[in-house]
Amino acid sequence: MGMGRAGPSRAACAEPARRTSLAAVCLLATLGPLLGSEITCRRLLTASENLEGFQFMTMRAVEERAVKLQFACWDGYGQLQTPCRIQKCTTDFVSLTSHLNSALESFDLEFCKALRAYSACTYRNSKVCRGNLVYHSAVLGISDLMSQRNCSKDGPTSPSNPEVTRDPCNYSGHPEAREHQGGEKTDPPTYLFCGLFGDPHLRTFKDHFQTCKVEGAWPLIDNNYLSVQVTNVPVVAGSSATATSKITIIFKSYEDCTDQKVYQAVTDDLPAAFVDGTTSGGDGNTKSLRIVERVSGKYIEMHARYIGTTVYIRQLGHYLTLAVRMPQEVAMAHEESQDLQLCVNGCPSSERIDDNGHLPLPVMGHLVPQRGSARPQSVYTLETATTRCHEKMLLKDVYFYSCVFDLLTTGDANFTAAAHSALQDVESLHPRKEHWHIFPNSEGGGVDKGNKFFVGLGLVFLILVFL
Repeated sequence: MGMGRAGPSRAACAEPARRTSLAAVCLLATLGPLLGSEITCRRLLTASENLEGFQFMTMRAVEERAVKLQFACWDGYGQLQTPCRIQKCTTDFVSLTSHLNSALESFDLEFCKALRAYSACTYRNSKVCRGNLVYHSAVLGISDLMSQRNCSKDGPTSPSNPEVTRDPCNYSGHPEAREHQGGEKTDPPTYLFCGLFGDPHLRTFKDHFQTCKVEGAWPLIDNNYLSVQVTNVPVVAGSSATATSKITIIFKSYEDCTDQKVYQAVTDDLPAAFVDGTTSGGDGNTKSLRIVERVSGKYIEMHARYIGTTVYIRQLGHYLTLAVRMPQEVAMAHEESQDLQLCVNGCPSSERIDDNGHLPLPVMGHLVPQRGSARPQSVYTLETATTRCHEKMLLKDVYFYSCVFDLLTTGDANFTAAAHSALQDVESLHPRKEHWHIFPNSEGGGVDKGNKFFVGLGLVFLILVFL
């Protein structure tokens, strides 16, 4: 069967033996998704009155008819219901077959591969399209065509057109395929990094480094695709420093790539599954959203392919750390009312512990009780804290000085591991190697002068010691 660029040929659609199902295929080539309820749409889209009527129409006439019919599929509130994306499946099928020549020996092989890809796409849409008549007509049409061409249900589905072979639920495949009308490729997406660890120390999407109180629940990220909220609790009595004891992440429902998934971790409970017990989202063997457990109860990774986002969560000691990498266009897809996002705008000035880079350090000689310990542990001195942190981090960047501050504040050696792991996460997820390390007093590294961290840390501490 020959295929034109606009869809199946009029001759093919006019064959009486299969005119109803193929008429639906002809319709789908130009018809947008009919999104209303089955009862509402059935009045205008019945097999006896409408689908057969499309078989002799030109594609232009089908398109005009589609515009009129689409108004029948609005719900009672004047809003389109959850979209059935059958149109995308059909558009891909038409693109895959429009260049095929039925006279060539390879026609049946390539046509069957395209049909299997079409069938797989309809299967992925089965949930949201179950009440859509056009979807069911397409499923029947695919079955008819596979029978006529003796296509097996199992077999390769990789089409010859690379632009259409990309997985719509794989964000990393989009930049190579997105082109301007003139054929010029767009720039690859810009990725951003945000991390939270320790007392807590925050690295924003703009590579600003801050230390904050933010006690209680605070949003790190809140956009159209993802929400991340952290809950921080005081670390030691008499200090304004806090650490993260709970992380809640919501992956919002996105087309046919995933349903909404909620993840929650709390101290001593870092699960390798979402709250509904599943470990992935999306259909097919390659999941568009999945959780990978790296160290049982201590370290998990979350990979959301459909939005190009990776999340690392660790438990070190009694507290949690988090690192996120996501495309800029995803991170910035939010309303103005969603302005309270620590990863986007940093901590409010009233919540900052550091004051233009200077931190209030604890007075030496105090004892800090360790959680679960019958007796308090001695605090570190500046020398011992520096030595301990230097064992893990050779470069004296902000992660090194965060380690020193946390040891002096809490006396908890687990914060050394937290700072070291946070730096490892930066090296794994941050897209620009030259920005991995942020140094106090440096003019570069993407750090705003007002946010330079730990300027004069040693001097301030020594003054406190000798007063």
